[in-house]
Amino acid sequence: MIPFVKPGASDAYDLMGAEAAQRALIDAGLHYSQVQQAFVGYVYGDSTSGQKALYHLGHSGVPVVNVNNNCATGSTALFLARQAIAAGADCVLALGFEQMAPGALDSVFKDRPSPFDAFDAVTDALVGMPEVPLALRYFGGAGLAHMRRFGTGLDSFASIRAKASRHGANNPMALFRTVLSVQDVLDAPAVWPGVMTRLMACAPTCGAAAAVLVSEAFAKRQGLRTDVWMVAQAMVTDGASTFESGDMMQLAGYGMTQAAASQVYEQAGVGPLDIDVVELHDCFAHNELITYEGLRLCPEGGAAQFIVDGNNTYGGQVVTNPSGGLLSKGHPLGATGLAQCYELTHQLRGSAAARQVPGARTALQHNLGLGGACVVTLYQSA
Repeated sequence: MIPFVKPGASDAYDLMGAEAAQRALIDAGLHYSQVQQAFVGYVYGDSTSGQKALYHLGHSGVPVVNVNNNCATGSTALFLARQAIAAGADCVLALGFEQMAPGALDSVFKDRPSPFDAFDAVTDALVGMPEVPLALRYFGGAGLAHMRRFGTGLDSFASIRAKASRHGANNPMALFRTVLSVQDVLDAPAVWPGVMTRLMACAPTCGAAAAVLVSEAFAKRQGLRTDVWMVAQAMVTDGASTFESGDMMQLAGYGMTQAAASQVYEQAGVGPLDIDVVELHDCFAHNELITYEGLRLCPEGGAAQFIVDGNNTYGGQVVTNPSGGLLSKGHPLGATGLAQCYELTHQLRGSAAARQVPGARTALQHNLGLGGACVVTLYQSA
């Protein structure tokens, strides 16, 4: 991973991608010539941008597949890399990068149907607020649904943002490292009065991250470290409930999270209480709160008490987003899923320095992209 920065302050996407890929290969003790396939994720870029980034490392002729799955792009590249290993490949690179523009996310191609037409129609009917930017309206609407259903207060979302700032302060790769209080978050300008302040939303960011996946046999032949294992993984897309339930939480991916997590727990033979550390998709503080319940870290309706009890941080049940999450680390769309992988790998190696979760052995990753895709991955230390 390379440090995430504000739009306009980064190198070009290809240089960022090349640096992250080279760092991952050095960490693995491998050369690019040993990579058999590469999956490269980005959202905002022209076709074959992945090749442009990787050609800095050499012209080896290996297959390079470009991947775009909205905010789940990085973990989709990781999902495809794992599938390649399962199908018989020995060494596969997953890379993600993003060179973003400042401001709220928006569609690029205005001359054709938006992939969010159906999402907008449901959101118009449930919450209105057409003047609010697209992503903020979906996730703010989901948070509002939770507030109305369970009596969740705005201070719960503010507590999540304050927690993210405390964690992010220990991460040299994070974009924002200033510690905030709950009151700081509540006092920030409102972007949706009574529902969200500006500090509850992550910022557009530039950056890159990468991971090298290898088969067990290849690792043994090459004498590579085998201290972190990818034990289970699931990727799901929207079900009928996304559009038919009349529930903004479902529209914002809650059902996908539940389905992917259930598959992973079953594959791995573990449960939510076995998880030591989680990197989850906190594009908004509202989504982190909802995801606690979607991953079954706490009961439905129990997220506010989960936060009050300190069960989402050090000394509690499970440390969530020790990296600072998207809220503090930043959210370069194509890189986010692989940055989560980077963080959890270091947690399981015991090399996360000031943000280390003591005794971390089992880690869960959750990466969500509306439109939609959700990837949940479970890692364990050897």
